[in-house]
Amino acid sequence: MIRHILPCALLLLMITMLTGCTSDSVDTPLYEGQPLEIGIIGDAPAIRERNISFTGMSMDDLKEGAMLPGNIDAVFITKDHLSEAAEPQYAQTYKKAGVPFFFIESMKSYIPFVYEDLSYEEVPDMQSGMYATGYYQSGGKMKYWGYGLYNDKVNSVNIKDAYSRIFATIASLS
Repeated sequence: MIRHILPCALLLLMITMLTGCTSDSVDTPLYEGQPLEIGIIGDAPAIRERNISFTGMSMDDLKEGAMLPGNIDAVFITKDHLSEAAEPQYAQTYKKAGVPFFFIESMKSYIPFVYEDLSYEEVPDMQSGMYATGYYQSGGKMKYWGYGLYNDKVNSVNIKDAYSRIFATIASLS
Protein backbone atom coordinates (compact mmCIF):
# COMPACT_ATOMS: atom_id res chain seq x y z
CA MET A 1 0.00 0.00 0.00
CA ILE A 2 2.82 2.45 0.82
CA ARG A 3 4.26 1.73 -2.64
CA HIS A 4 1.09 3.14 -4.20
CA ILE A 5 0.89 6.17 -1.93
CA LEU A 6 4.50 7.28 -2.45
CA PRO A 7 4.19 7.93 -6.24
CA CYS A 8 0.92 9.80 -5.69
CA ALA A 9 2.49 11.94 -2.98
CA LEU A 10 5.47 12.75 -5.19
CA LEU A 11 3.17 13.69 -8.06
CA LEU A 12 1.13 15.96 -5.81
CA LEU A 13 4.31 17.61 -4.50
CA MET A 14 5.57 18.25 -8.05
CA ILE A 15 2.26 19.77 -9.14
CA THR A 16 2.25 22.04 -6.10
CA MET A 17 5.81 23.16 -6.81
CA LEU A 18 5.10 23.84 -10.48
CA THR A 19 2.00 25.91 -9.83
CA GLY A 20 3.95 27.85 -7.23
CA CYS A 21 6.46 28.79 -9.94
CA THR A 22 3.97 30.45 -12.23
CA SER A 23 3.17 34.09 -11.70
CA ASP A 24 0.85 36.75 -12.97
CA SER A 25 3.39 39.47 -12.18
CA VAL A 26 6.86 40.40 -13.27
CA ASP A 27 9.48 42.12 -11.17
CA THR A 28 11.57 44.38 -13.37
CA PRO A 29 14.08 47.14 -12.72
CA LEU A 30 12.96 50.63 -11.81
CA TYR A 31 13.64 53.50 -14.13
CA GLU A 32 16.64 55.19 -12.51
CA GLY A 33 17.56 57.69 -15.22
CA GLN A 34 17.27 61.45 -15.28
CA PRO A 35 14.35 63.06 -13.43
CA LEU A 36 11.29 63.47 -15.66
CA GLU A 37 8.38 65.90 -15.49
CA ILE A 38 5.20 64.38 -16.93
CA GLY A 39 2.11 66.39 -17.78
CA ILE A 40 -0.96 64.36 -16.83
CA ILE A 41 -4.55 64.73 -17.94
CA GLY A 42 -6.45 62.67 -15.41
CA ASP A 43 -5.23 61.13 -12.18
CA ALA A 44 -1.53 60.50 -11.69
CA PRO A 45 -0.72 56.79 -11.56
CA ALA A 46 0.88 54.93 -8.68
CA ILE A 47 4.50 54.35 -9.69
CA ARG A 48 7.64 52.93 -8.11
CA GLU A 49 10.03 55.70 -9.14
CA ARG A 50 10.95 58.70 -7.02
CA ASN A 51 12.54 60.71 -9.84
CA ILE A 52 9.25 61.26 -11.71
CA SER A 53 7.00 64.28 -11.12
CA PHE A 54 3.51 64.82 -12.48
CA THR A 55 2.01 68.17 -13.40
CA GLY A 56 -1.76 68.31 -13.73
CA MET A 57 -3.05 69.53 -17.09
CA SER A 58 -6.39 69.85 -18.85
CA MET A 59 -7.44 69.22 -22.43
CA ASP A 60 -7.57 73.01 -22.88
CA ASP A 61 -3.78 73.01 -22.44
CA LEU A 62 -3.54 70.94 -25.64
CA LYS A 63 -5.69 73.04 -27.95
CA GLU A 64 -3.95 74.16 -31.10
CA GLY A 65 -1.82 77.19 -30.39
CA ALA A 66 -1.59 76.48 -26.65
CA MET A 67 1.94 76.27 -25.32
CA LEU A 68 2.97 73.30 -23.22
CA PRO A 69 5.08 74.16 -20.19
CA GLY A 70 8.76 74.09 -21.21
CA ASN A 71 9.71 71.66 -18.45
CA ILE A 72 7.35 68.88 -19.62
CA ASP A 73 9.13 65.77 -20.95
CA ALA A 74 5.92 63.95 -21.99
CA VAL A 75 2.15 64.03 -21.59
CA PHE A 76 -0.01 61.17 -20.33
CA ILE A 77 -3.72 61.14 -21.15
CA THR A 78 -5.71 58.70 -19.02
CA LYS A 79 -8.61 56.48 -20.00
CA ASP A 80 -11.38 58.87 -18.90
CA HIS A 81 -10.14 61.53 -21.36
CA LEU A 82 -9.38 59.43 -24.45
CA SER A 83 -12.58 60.15 -26.32
CA GLU A 84 -12.13 63.91 -25.92
CA ALA A 85 -8.39 63.61 -26.71
CA ALA A 86 -9.31 62.18 -30.12
CA GLU A 87 -11.28 65.28 -31.12
CA PRO A 88 -9.90 66.98 -34.26
CA GLN A 89 -8.67 70.17 -32.57
CA TYR A 90 -5.95 68.22 -30.71
CA ALA A 91 -4.43 66.27 -33.63
CA GLN A 92 -1.99 69.00 -34.65
CA THR A 93 -0.80 69.40 -31.06
CA TYR A 94 0.25 65.73 -30.92
CA LYS A 95 2.12 66.19 -34.18
CA LYS A 96 3.83 69.52 -33.41
CA ALA A 97 4.37 69.68 -29.64
CA GLY A 98 7.82 68.10 -29.76
CA VAL A 99 7.10 65.84 -26.75
CA PRO A 100 5.74 62.29 -26.68
CA PHE A 101 2.14 61.61 -25.77
CA PHE A 102 1.03 58.42 -24.03
CA PHE A 103 -2.58 57.31 -24.21
CA ILE A 104 -3.18 55.20 -21.12
CA GLU A 105 -5.50 52.19 -21.49
CA SER A 106 -6.27 52.95 -25.15
CA MET A 107 -6.93 49.85 -27.22
CA LYS A 108 -7.01 51.92 -30.40
CA SER A 109 -3.33 52.69 -30.90
CA TYR A 110 -2.45 56.28 -31.80
CA ILE A 111 -4.75 56.32 -34.86
CA PRO A 112 -7.79 58.25 -33.50
CA PHE A 113 -5.57 60.89 -31.95
CA VAL A 114 -3.59 61.99 -35.01
CA TYR A 115 -6.14 61.51 -37.81
CA GLU A 116 -8.60 64.38 -37.59
CA ASP A 117 -11.37 62.67 -39.56
CA LEU A 118 -11.71 59.73 -37.13
CA SER A 119 -13.43 59.77 -33.77
CA TYR A 120 -12.32 57.56 -30.92
CA GLU A 121 -15.48 55.49 -31.15
CA GLU A 122 -15.11 54.91 -34.92
CA VAL A 123 -11.71 53.26 -34.64
CA PRO A 124 -11.96 49.56 -33.81
CA ASP A 125 -9.99 48.09 -30.93
CA MET A 126 -6.64 47.10 -32.34
CA GLN A 127 -4.32 46.28 -29.53
CA SER A 128 -5.48 43.48 -27.34
CA GLY A 129 -3.10 43.20 -24.45
CA MET A 130 -1.81 46.77 -24.72
CA TYR A 131 -1.98 48.95 -21.67
CA ALA A 132 -0.64 52.16 -23.20
CA THR A 133 0.27 53.61 -26.58
CA GLY A 134 2.90 56.27 -27.14
CA TYR A 135 3.17 58.71 -30.05
CA TYR A 136 5.98 61.14 -30.84
CA GLN A 137 6.59 63.32 -33.86
CA SER A 138 9.61 65.54 -34.28
CA GLY A 139 11.42 66.88 -37.32
CA GLY A 140 9.03 65.17 -39.72
CA LYS A 141 9.70 61.74 -38.19
CA MET A 142 7.04 59.84 -36.31
CA LYS A 143 7.49 57.11 -33.70
CA TYR A 144 4.96 55.08 -31.79
CA TRP A 145 5.08 52.42 -29.11
CA GLY A 146 2.79 49.92 -27.45
CA TYR A 147 3.21 48.78 -23.85
CA GLY A 148 1.60 45.55 -22.75
CA LEU A 149 1.27 43.98 -19.34
CA TYR A 150 3.08 40.81 -18.35
CA ASN A 151 0.94 37.79 -19.32
CA ASP A 152 -1.84 40.31 -20.11
CA LYS A 153 -2.63 40.41 -16.39
CA VAL A 154 -3.92 43.68 -15.00
CA ASN A 155 -2.44 44.15 -11.55
CA SER A 156 -0.49 46.89 -9.81
CA VAL A 157 2.92 45.22 -10.24
CA ASN A 158 2.48 44.82 -14.00
CA ILE A 159 1.09 48.33 -14.43
CA LYS A 160 4.02 49.83 -12.52
CA ASP A 161 6.39 47.83 -14.75
CA ALA A 162 4.72 49.32 -17.86
CA TYR A 163 5.25 52.83 -16.48
CA SER A 164 8.93 52.08 -15.80
CA ARG A 165 9.33 51.06 -19.46
CA ILE A 166 7.50 54.20 -20.61
CA PHE A 167 9.84 56.39 -18.52
CA ALA A 168 12.87 54.69 -20.13
CA THR A 169 11.41 55.44 -23.58
CA ILE A 170 10.89 59.10 -22.69
CA ALA A 171 14.45 59.42 -21.43
CA SER A 172 15.82 57.80 -24.61
CA LEU A 173 14.35 60.61 -26.71
CA SER A 174 16.40 63.37 -25.11
